[in-house]
Amino acid sequence: MNLVNAAVLPPADSLVKRLTRLNLRLLSMTMLLTFLLLATVTWYVARERQLHSAELSARLLANSVSPMLVFADRIAAQVELEAFSRRSDLLQVQVQLPDGTVFAHWQAEGQAAPLHALAPAGLARTGIRSSVGWSALEVWAPVRLKDELVGVLVLRESLASLHLSVLLLSTVAIALMVLMILVAWRGLVLVQRSALRPLVELSHLAEHIAQERDYSKRATIYRRDEVGRLSERFNEMLKRIEIWQADLRHQLEQEHEAGQKFQRLAHKDALTGLPNRLYFQGELQRHLALCVDHGELMALMFIDLDNFKKVNDQYGHEVGDEVLCEVSRRMSAAVRSRDVLCRLGGDEFALILPELPDEAVAEQLAQRLIDAVRVTMTISGAVMPIGATVGLAFAPLDASEATALLNASDHAMYAAKRAGKNTYRRAQHGMA
Repeated sequence: MNLVNAAVLPPADSLVKRLTRLNLRLLSMTMLLTFLLLATVTWYVARERQLHSAELSARLLANSVSPMLVFADRIAAQVELEAFSRRSDLLQVQVQLPDGTVFAHWQAEGQAAPLHALAPAGLARTGIRSSVGWSALEVWAPVRLKDELVGVLVLRESLASLHLSVLLLSTVAIALMVLMILVAWRGLVLVQRSALRPLVELSHLAEHIAQERDYSKRATIYRRDEVGRLSERFNEMLKRIEIWQADLRHQLEQEHEAGQKFQRLAHKDALTGLPNRLYFQGELQRHLALCVDHGELMALMFIDLDNFKKVNDQYGHEVGDEVLCEVSRRMSAAVRSRDVLCRLGGDEFALILPELPDEAVAEQLAQRLIDAVRVTMTISGAVMPIGATVGLAFAPLDASEATALLNASDHAMYAAKRAGKNTYRRAQHGMA
Protein backbone atom coordinates (compact mmCIF):
# COMPACT_ATOMS: atom_id res chain seq x y z
CA MET A 1 0.00 0.00 0.00
CA ASN A 2 1.28 3.42 -0.97
CA LEU A 3 -0.32 5.24 1.93
CA VAL A 4 2.25 6.14 4.56
CA ASN A 5 1.21 5.78 8.18
CA ALA A 6 1.37 9.48 8.78
CA ALA A 7 0.69 10.93 12.22
CA VAL A 8 -2.83 12.01 11.40
CA LEU A 9 -5.20 12.62 14.24
CA PRO A 10 -8.45 10.63 13.88
CA PRO A 11 -11.50 12.80 13.23
CA ALA A 12 -13.72 13.56 16.18
CA ASP A 13 -16.71 11.98 14.42
CA SER A 14 -15.61 9.38 11.90
CA LEU A 15 -17.78 8.04 9.11
CA VAL A 16 -17.63 4.51 10.58
CA LYS A 17 -18.91 5.71 13.97
CA ARG A 18 -21.64 7.87 12.44
CA LEU A 19 -22.91 5.11 10.15
CA THR A 20 -22.78 2.62 13.03
CA ARG A 21 -24.88 4.94 15.20
CA LEU A 22 -27.40 5.50 12.41
CA ASN A 23 -27.67 1.78 11.63
CA LEU A 24 -27.99 0.89 15.32
CA ARG A 25 -30.65 3.55 15.77
CA LEU A 26 -32.62 2.24 12.81
CA LEU A 27 -32.14 -1.36 13.94
CA SER A 28 -33.21 -0.54 17.50
CA MET A 29 -36.33 1.30 16.32
CA THR A 30 -37.21 -1.56 13.97
CA MET A 31 -36.70 -4.19 16.69
CA LEU A 32 -38.67 -2.11 19.21
CA LEU A 33 -41.56 -1.68 16.82
CA THR A 34 -41.44 -5.40 16.00
CA PHE A 35 -41.38 -6.22 19.71
CA LEU A 36 -44.38 -3.99 20.41
CA LEU A 37 -46.34 -5.52 17.56
CA LEU A 38 -45.45 -9.07 18.61
CA ALA A 39 -46.22 -8.36 22.27
CA THR A 40 -49.60 -6.89 21.34
CA VAL A 41 -50.45 -9.76 19.02
CA THR A 42 -49.27 -12.30 21.64
CA TRP A 43 -51.44 -10.68 24.30
CA TYR A 44 -54.51 -10.65 22.08
CA VAL A 45 -53.95 -14.24 20.93
CA ALA A 46 -53.39 -15.48 24.49
CA ARG A 47 -56.46 -13.61 25.71
CA GLU A 48 -58.60 -15.08 22.95
CA ARG A 49 -57.30 -18.56 23.74
CA GLN A 50 -58.14 -18.11 27.43
CA LEU A 51 -61.57 -16.75 26.51
CA HIS A 52 -62.19 -19.67 24.19
CA SER A 53 -61.10 -22.10 26.94
CA ALA A 54 -63.39 -20.37 29.44
CA GLU A 55 -66.36 -20.56 27.07
CA LEU A 56 -65.71 -24.26 26.42
CA SER A 57 -65.46 -24.90 30.18
CA ALA A 58 -68.66 -22.95 30.77
CA ARG A 59 -70.52 -25.08 28.22
CA LEU A 60 -69.30 -28.29 29.81
CA LEU A 61 -70.16 -27.08 33.31
CA ALA A 62 -73.58 -25.92 32.11
CA ASN A 63 -74.31 -29.37 30.72
CA SER A 64 -73.16 -30.93 34.01
CA VAL A 65 -75.41 -28.81 36.26
CA SER A 66 -78.53 -28.87 34.09
CA PRO A 67 -79.97 -32.07 35.74
CA MET A 68 -79.26 -30.60 39.16
CA LEU A 69 -81.33 -27.53 38.31
CA VAL A 70 -84.22 -29.68 37.11
CA PHE A 71 -84.17 -31.75 40.31
CA ALA A 72 -83.34 -28.69 42.49
CA ASP A 73 -80.27 -30.42 43.93
CA ARG A 74 -78.38 -27.42 45.30
CA ILE A 75 -75.86 -29.53 47.21
CA ALA A 76 -74.77 -31.46 44.14
CA ALA A 77 -74.56 -28.22 42.15
CA GLN A 78 -72.40 -26.65 44.86
CA VAL A 79 -70.10 -29.67 44.88
CA GLU A 80 -69.82 -29.46 41.11
CA LEU A 81 -68.91 -25.78 41.28
CA GLU A 82 -66.26 -26.41 43.93
CA ALA A 83 -64.75 -29.16 41.81
CA PHE A 84 -64.72 -26.80 38.84
CA SER A 85 -63.03 -24.10 40.95
CA ARG A 86 -59.74 -25.96 40.69
CA ARG A 87 -59.03 -23.81 37.61
CA SER A 88 -56.23 -21.54 38.75
CA ASP A 89 -57.51 -18.33 37.18
CA LEU A 90 -61.16 -18.72 38.29
CA LEU A 91 -62.45 -15.87 40.43
CA GLN A 92 -66.21 -16.60 40.70
CA VAL A 93 -68.75 -18.99 39.28
CA GLN A 94 -72.47 -19.27 39.99
CA VAL A 95 -75.59 -20.90 38.67
CA GLN A 96 -78.80 -18.85 38.48
CA LEU A 97 -82.37 -19.77 37.83
CA PRO A 98 -84.17 -18.19 34.87
CA ASP A 99 -85.69 -15.57 37.18
CA GLY A 100 -82.21 -14.48 38.41
CA THR A 101 -82.22 -16.32 41.73
CA VAL A 102 -78.80 -17.71 42.68
CA PHE A 103 -78.99 -21.51 42.74
CA ALA A 104 -75.31 -22.27 43.54
CA HIS A 105 -72.28 -20.02 43.93
CA TRP A 106 -68.49 -20.20 44.43
CA GLN A 107 -65.94 -17.39 44.61
CA ALA A 108 -62.26 -17.05 45.41
CA GLU A 109 -61.15 -15.26 48.52
CA GLY A 110 -61.33 -11.51 48.29
CA GLN A 111 -63.96 -11.50 45.52
CA ALA A 112 -67.05 -9.63 46.70
CA ALA A 113 -68.40 -8.19 43.48
CA PRO A 114 -71.70 -9.92 42.47
CA LEU A 115 -72.15 -11.62 39.12
CA HIS A 116 -75.12 -10.70 36.97
CA ALA A 117 -76.68 -12.97 34.42
CA LEU A 118 -78.23 -11.87 31.17
CA ALA A 119 -81.92 -11.96 30.76
CA PRO A 120 -83.11 -15.40 29.67
CA ALA A 121 -84.56 -13.91 26.47
CA GLY A 122 -81.15 -12.49 25.52
CA LEU A 123 -79.40 -15.79 26.08
CA ALA A 124 -82.07 -17.65 24.24
CA ARG A 125 -81.42 -15.54 21.17
CA THR A 126 -77.59 -15.27 21.27
CA GLY A 127 -76.44 -18.38 23.10
CA ILE A 128 -73.19 -18.06 25.05
CA ARG A 129 -71.98 -14.51 25.70
CA SER A 130 -68.67 -13.12 26.99
CA SER A 131 -67.09 -9.86 28.09
CA VAL A 132 -63.37 -9.17 28.36
CA GLY A 133 -61.86 -6.41 30.46
CA TRP A 134 -58.27 -5.52 31.28
CA SER A 135 -58.01 -7.59 34.45
CA ALA A 136 -60.75 -10.23 34.04
CA LEU A 137 -63.21 -11.85 31.65
CA GLU A 138 -66.81 -12.98 32.19
CA VAL A 139 -68.77 -15.70 30.38
CA TRP A 140 -72.55 -16.22 30.43
CA ALA A 141 -73.66 -19.66 29.28
CA PRO A 142 -77.31 -20.85 29.11
CA VAL A 143 -78.15 -24.06 30.98
CA ARG A 144 -80.55 -26.12 28.82
CA LEU A 145 -82.17 -29.44 29.15
CA LYS A 146 -83.77 -30.75 25.96
CA ASP A 147 -83.56 -27.28 24.39
CA GLU A 148 -85.38 -25.73 27.34
CA LEU A 149 -83.65 -22.93 29.25
CA VAL A 150 -83.49 -23.98 32.90
CA GLY A 151 -80.84 -21.53 34.14
CA VAL A 152 -77.78 -19.43 33.52
CA LEU A 153 -74.13 -20.22 34.33
CA VAL A 154 -71.89 -17.21 34.98
CA LEU A 155 -68.13 -17.37 35.56
CA ARG A 156 -65.36 -14.81 35.96
CA GLU A 157 -61.68 -15.55 35.35
CA SER A 158 -58.60 -13.41 36.13
CA LEU A 159 -56.19 -12.32 33.39
CA ALA A 160 -53.29 -11.90 35.88
CA SER A 161 -51.55 -15.08 34.76
CA LEU A 162 -51.86 -13.96 31.16
CA HIS A 163 -50.35 -10.60 32.01
CA LEU A 164 -47.55 -12.23 33.95
CA SER A 165 -46.76 -14.61 31.10
CA VAL A 166 -46.76 -11.79 28.56
CA LEU A 167 -44.57 -9.67 30.88
CA LEU A 168 -42.12 -12.54 31.36
CA LEU A 169 -42.03 -13.20 27.66
CA SER A 170 -41.52 -9.48 26.99
CA THR A 171 -38.67 -9.31 29.51
CA VAL A 172 -36.91 -12.23 27.87
CA ALA A 173 -37.54 -10.67 24.45
CA ILE A 174 -36.13 -7.30 25.57
CA ALA A 175 -33.05 -8.99 27.03
CA LEU A 176 -32.53 -10.90 23.78
CA MET A 177 -33.12 -7.71 21.81
CA VAL A 178 -30.49 -5.82 23.83
CA LEU A 179 -28.08 -8.71 23.37
CA MET A 180 -28.73 -8.78 19.64
CA ILE A 181 -28.23 -5.01 19.42
CA LEU A 182 -24.85 -5.37 21.14
CA VAL A 183 -23.89 -8.18 18.78
CA ALA A 184 -25.15 -6.14 15.84
CA TRP A 185 -23.16 -3.10 17.06
CA ARG A 186 -19.96 -5.13 17.14
CA GLY A 187 -20.72 -6.68 13.78
CA LEU A 188 -21.61 -3.32 12.22
CA VAL A 189 -18.34 -1.82 13.41
CA LEU A 190 -16.34 -4.64 11.88
CA VAL A 191 -18.35 -4.80 8.66
CA GLN A 192 -18.47 -1.05 8.11
CA ARG A 193 -14.82 -0.63 9.02
CA SER A 194 -14.00 -3.22 6.37
CA ALA A 195 -16.45 -1.78 3.84
CA LEU A 196 -15.40 1.83 4.43
CA ARG A 197 -11.68 1.10 4.71
CA PRO A 198 -10.88 2.41 1.19
CA LEU A 199 -12.82 5.62 1.88
CA VAL A 200 -11.17 6.13 5.29
CA GLU A 201 -7.72 5.53 3.77
CA LEU A 202 -8.57 7.99 1.00
CA SER A 203 -9.50 10.58 3.64
CA HIS A 204 -6.23 9.99 5.56
CA LEU A 205 -4.28 10.21 2.30
CA ALA A 206 -5.91 13.54 1.45
CA GLU A 207 -5.11 14.83 4.97
CA HIS A 208 -1.48 13.68 4.64
CA ILE A 209 -1.09 15.34 1.23
CA ALA A 210 -2.69 18.56 2.52
CA GLN A 211 -0.15 18.70 5.37
CA GLU A 212 2.99 17.40 3.67
CA ARG A 213 2.38 18.63 0.08
CA ASP A 214 3.64 15.24 -1.13
CA TYR A 215 1.79 14.54 -4.38
CA SER A 216 3.74 11.35 -5.16
CA LYS A 217 1.43 9.27 -2.94
CA ARG A 218 -1.36 7.15 -4.47
CA ALA A 219 -4.55 5.62 -3.09
CA THR A 220 -4.93 1.84 -3.09
CA ILE A 221 -7.83 0.54 -5.20
CA TYR A 222 -9.48 -2.49 -3.57
CA ARG A 223 -12.66 -2.94 -5.60
CA ARG A 224 -14.10 -1.64 -8.85
CA ASP A 225 -17.02 0.07 -7.12
CA GLU A 226 -17.92 3.73 -6.56
CA VAL A 227 -15.11 4.21 -4.03
CA GLY A 228 -12.68 2.43 -6.36
CA ARG A 229 -13.60 4.77 -9.21
CA LEU A 230 -13.26 7.73 -6.83
CA SER A 231 -9.77 6.50 -5.89
CA GLU A 232 -8.85 6.19 -9.58
CA ARG A 233 -9.94 9.77 -10.27
CA PHE A 234 -8.12 10.94 -7.13
CA ASN A 235 -4.93 9.21 -8.30
CA GLU A 236 -5.29 10.81 -11.74
CA MET A 237 -5.66 14.21 -10.09
CA LEU A 238 -2.56 13.58 -7.94
CA LYS A 239 -0.61 12.55 -11.04
CA ARG A 240 -1.61 15.74 -12.87
CA ILE A 241 -0.72 17.84 -9.82
CA GLU A 242 2.63 16.04 -9.50
CA ILE A 243 3.43 16.67 -13.18
CA TRP A 244 2.28 20.27 -12.90
CA GLN A 245 4.34 20.71 -9.71
CA ALA A 246 7.42 19.24 -11.41
CA ASP A 247 6.94 21.54 -14.40
CA LEU A 248 6.43 24.50 -12.09
CA ARG A 249 9.54 23.59 -10.07
CA HIS A 250 11.57 23.26 -13.27
CA GLN A 251 10.23 26.58 -14.51
CA LEU A 252 11.02 28.26 -11.20
CA GLU A 253 14.54 26.82 -11.25
CA GLN A 254 15.04 28.12 -14.78
CA GLU A 255 13.67 31.52 -13.77
CA HIS A 256 15.91 31.51 -10.70
CA GLU A 257 18.95 30.65 -12.79
CA ALA A 258 17.98 33.30 -15.31
CA GLY A 259 17.47 35.79 -12.50
CA GLN A 260 20.87 34.99 -11.05
CA LYS A 261 22.39 35.29 -14.51
CA PHE A 262 20.70 38.64 -15.08
CA GLN A 263 21.80 39.75 -11.63
CA ARG A 264 25.38 38.76 -12.41
CA LEU A 265 25.15 40.59 -15.73
CA ALA A 266 23.64 43.61 -14.02
CA HIS A 267 26.55 43.70 -11.56
CA LYS A 268 29.32 42.76 -13.98
CA ASP A 269 31.33 44.87 -16.39
CA ALA A 270 30.89 43.35 -19.86
CA LEU A 271 34.41 44.23 -21.05
CA THR A 272 36.72 43.38 -18.15
CA GLY A 273 34.55 40.94 -16.19
CA LEU A 274 35.04 43.01 -13.03
CA PRO A 275 32.09 44.12 -10.87
CA ASN A 276 30.56 47.34 -12.16
CA ARG A 277 29.54 50.63 -10.52
CA LEU A 278 26.14 49.26 -9.36
CA TYR A 279 27.80 46.38 -7.53
CA PHE A 280 30.45 48.72 -6.14
CA GLN A 281 27.85 51.02 -4.57
CA GLY A 282 26.15 48.14 -2.75
CA GLU A 283 29.42 46.63 -1.53
CA LEU A 284 30.71 49.99 -0.33
CA GLN A 285 27.58 50.51 1.77
CA ARG A 286 27.82 47.00 3.19
CA HIS A 287 31.50 47.18 4.12
CA LEU A 288 31.09 50.64 5.64
CA ALA A 289 28.28 49.29 7.86
CA LEU A 290 30.49 46.39 8.97
CA CYS A 291 33.35 48.78 9.58
CA VAL A 292 31.25 50.98 11.84
CA ASP A 293 29.59 48.05 13.65
CA HIS A 294 32.83 46.14 14.31
CA GLY A 295 35.12 49.14 14.77
CA GLU A 296 37.43 47.98 11.97
CA LEU A 297 39.63 49.98 9.63
CA MET A 298 38.90 49.94 5.89
CA ALA A 299 40.14 51.89 2.89
CA LEU A 300 38.86 52.94 -0.52
CA MET A 301 41.15 53.42 -3.54
CA PHE A 302 40.07 55.52 -6.50
CA ILE A 303 42.23 54.47 -9.48
CA ASP A 304 42.52 56.42 -12.72
CA LEU A 305 44.68 55.27 -15.66
CA ASP A 306 47.26 57.69 -17.03
CA ASN A 307 47.49 58.40 -20.80
CA PHE A 308 44.49 56.21 -21.63
CA LYS A 309 42.89 58.90 -23.81
CA LYS A 310 46.15 59.13 -25.76
CA VAL A 311 46.09 55.35 -26.39
CA ASN A 312 42.51 55.51 -27.65
CA ASP A 313 43.26 58.42 -29.96
CA GLN A 314 46.49 56.94 -31.35
CA TYR A 315 45.72 53.22 -31.56
CA GLY A 316 41.93 53.02 -31.58
CA HIS A 317 39.24 51.82 -29.23
CA GLU A 318 39.93 48.12 -29.81
CA VAL A 319 43.45 48.50 -28.49
CA GLY A 320 42.09 50.63 -25.69
CA ASP A 321 39.74 47.82 -24.73
CA GLU A 322 42.66 45.37 -24.69
CA VAL A 323 44.56 47.77 -22.45
CA LEU A 324 41.64 47.90 -19.99
CA CYS A 325 41.40 44.09 -19.91
CA GLU A 326 45.15 43.71 -19.30
CA VAL A 327 45.15 46.37 -16.57
CA SER A 328 42.19 44.58 -14.91
CA ARG A 329 44.07 41.27 -14.92
CA ARG A 330 47.20 42.84 -13.45
CA MET A 331 45.36 44.65 -10.66
CA SER A 332 43.25 41.58 -9.85
CA ALA A 333 46.43 39.57 -9.41
CA ALA A 334 47.87 42.17 -7.05
CA VAL A 335 44.99 42.55 -4.57
CA ARG A 336 44.01 40.34 -1.66
CA SER A 337 41.26 37.69 -1.96
CA ARG A 338 38.83 39.63 0.23
CA ASP A 339 39.39 42.96 -1.56
CA VAL A 340 36.74 44.18 -4.02
CA LEU A 341 38.07 45.59 -7.33
CA CYS A 342 35.46 47.28 -9.55
CA ARG A 343 35.43 49.18 -12.83
CA LEU A 344 33.40 52.34 -12.43
CA GLY A 345 33.46 53.23 -16.12
CA GLY A 346 35.92 54.40 -18.78
CA ASP A 347 39.42 54.22 -17.31
CA GLU A 348 38.27 54.63 -13.68
CA PHE A 349 38.51 51.80 -11.12
CA ALA A 350 37.77 51.49 -7.41
CA LEU A 351 39.14 49.09 -4.81
CA ILE A 352 37.51 48.38 -1.43
CA LEU A 353 39.97 47.19 1.24
CA PRO A 354 38.11 45.75 4.27
CA GLU A 355 39.57 44.57 7.59
CA LEU A 356 42.88 46.42 7.45
CA PRO A 357 45.30 45.93 10.34
CA ASP A 358 46.76 49.41 9.75
CA GLU A 359 47.08 52.16 7.14
CA ALA A 360 50.49 50.97 5.93
CA VAL A 361 49.00 47.85 4.38
CA ALA A 362 46.72 49.97 2.14
CA GLU A 363 49.60 52.25 1.15
CA GLN A 364 51.80 49.27 0.25
CA LEU A 365 48.96 47.79 -1.84
CA ALA A 366 48.48 51.12 -3.65
CA GLN A 367 52.13 51.15 -4.62
CA ARG A 368 51.93 47.50 -5.71
CA LEU A 369 49.02 48.32 -8.03
CA ILE A 370 50.89 51.23 -9.53
CA ASP A 371 53.97 49.06 -10.13
CA ALA A 372 51.86 46.27 -11.68
CA VAL A 373 50.27 48.66 -14.18
CA ARG A 374 53.62 50.32 -15.06
CA VAL A 375 55.20 47.01 -16.17
CA THR A 376 55.83 47.26 -19.92
CA MET A 377 52.60 46.49 -21.80
CA THR A 378 52.93 45.58 -25.49
CA ILE A 379 49.78 45.27 -27.60
CA SER A 380 49.77 44.78 -31.40
CA GLY A 381 53.53 45.33 -31.44
CA ALA A 382 53.30 48.71 -29.72
CA VAL A 383 54.29 49.64 -26.16
CA MET A 384 51.40 51.24 -24.32
CA PRO A 385 52.33 54.32 -22.22
CA ILE A 386 49.88 53.34 -19.47
CA GLY A 387 50.23 54.19 -15.80
CA ALA A 388 47.93 54.43 -12.76
CA THR A 389 47.21 57.21 -10.27
CA VAL A 390 45.63 56.25 -6.94
CA GLY A 391 43.67 58.24 -4.40
CA LEU A 392 43.40 56.59 -0.96
CA ALA A 393 40.85 57.35 1.80
CA PHE A 394 40.24 55.55 5.11
CA ALA A 395 37.06 54.83 7.08
CA PRO A 396 36.22 55.88 9.66
CA LEU A 397 39.26 58.19 9.81
CA ASP A 398 38.42 60.26 6.72
CA ALA A 399 34.69 59.57 6.38
CA SER A 400 32.00 57.20 7.60
CA GLU A 401 29.54 57.59 4.74
CA ALA A 402 29.84 56.19 1.22
CA THR A 403 29.53 59.48 -0.67
CA ALA A 404 31.94 61.31 1.60
CA LEU A 405 34.49 58.47 1.45
CA LEU A 406 34.26 58.31 -2.37
CA ASN A 407 34.72 62.09 -2.63
CA ALA A 408 37.73 61.94 -0.31
CA SER A 409 39.42 59.25 -2.41
CA ASP A 410 38.56 61.15 -5.60
CA HIS A 411 40.15 64.35 -4.24
CA ALA A 412 43.18 62.34 -3.17
CA MET A 413 43.48 60.91 -6.70
CA TYR A 414 43.47 64.40 -8.23
CA ALA A 415 46.10 65.43 -5.71
CA ALA A 416 48.23 62.53 -6.94
CA LYS A 417 47.64 63.66 -10.57
CA ARG A 418 48.90 67.11 -9.67
CA ALA A 419 51.92 65.50 -8.02
CA GLY A 420 53.02 63.98 -11.31
CA LYS A 421 50.89 60.84 -11.92
CA ASN A 422 51.94 57.20 -11.43
CA THR A 423 51.79 57.74 -7.72
CA TYR A 424 49.27 57.71 -4.88
CA ARG A 425 48.13 60.21 -2.30
CA ARG A 426 46.02 59.66 0.74
CA ALA A 427 43.14 61.91 1.68
CA GLN A 428 43.70 64.79 4.00
CA HIS A 429 41.13 65.54 6.70
CA GLY A 430 38.58 67.94 5.33
CA MET A 431 38.90 66.74 1.67
CA ALA A 432 35.40 65.16 1.68
